[in-house]
Amino acid sequence: MNNFRVAFVQCKPTFGATDANLEKGLALAATVDAHLVVLPELWSTGYVFSSHAEVAQLAEDPSTGATAAALRYAAKREKRFYIAGFAEASRGRYYNSAMLVGPKGIVSVYRKLHLFEREQEWFRPGDRDLSVHKVGPARIGMIICYDWRFPETARVLALKGADVIAHPSNLVFANAQQAMLTRSIENRVYTITANRTGTEKRPGGTVPFTGRSQIVDAHGIPMARASKTAEIAMAADLDLDIARDKSLTKRTHLFRPRQPKFYRDLVR
Repeated sequence: MNNFRVAFVQCKPTFGATDANLEKGLALAATVDAHLVVLPELWSTGYVFSSHAEVAQLAEDPSTGATAAALRYAAKREKRFYIAGFAEASRGRYYNSAMLVGPKGIVSVYRKLHLFEREQEWFRPGDRDLSVHKVGPARIGMIICYDWRFPETARVLALKGADVIAHPSNLVFANAQQAMLTRSIENRVYTITANRTGTEKRPGGTVPFTGRSQIVDAHGIPMARASKTAEIAMAADLDLDIARDKSLTKRTHLFRPRQPKFYRDLVR
């Protein structure tokens, strides 16, 4: 067994209260033992922006911002890795992003490719390739929230060798968690959805979130799942060898029968 322990944090951020959100999220994370902890999308700021001025005020440079600083400190102190959503500021542009942070600092920043609803007003779509990173013995890929609607994202990460797909989220569709079971089945990878809970009421709108964060095994079976409302951290042990074995039977491999020449319409 090639063991790798992961966890999610499900919490209820308060819009604009970055310091309090960081403190609460990391306090919840401290209650679980894991090699990798995943926190929700836009975890440190809250979700429902109402103006470009708010975005500019709360977005952070990942090298100098409060979110990165808090995660770097926690990762170094606890000798483990974190993935967490944040609002990214880069050269006058803003992205809905997630950072992978380890004991030696920031490993990577992923920018959400598929923006949902009013996110399209505040952020630019991601402009970086989907990528896979070594985290201890594991190979980790990242997507963010609405990326779940696009199975190409998980498939690309799986083809690049991901064992685990981390999915920081602020989910609003009730079927999103169920769809992530399918993402695990069709790629034989583990998925970790770290969703938030509660309802955010602001001038920019009222958005209820669905909670039910989960860790799903490479066969599509939930290993850990939170309720809709709990603020909680939960962990599970993954066997990476299962995700790396793409043989469905002795004669049938998951990926080898693929016929990419017939999939051209997907990238038109």
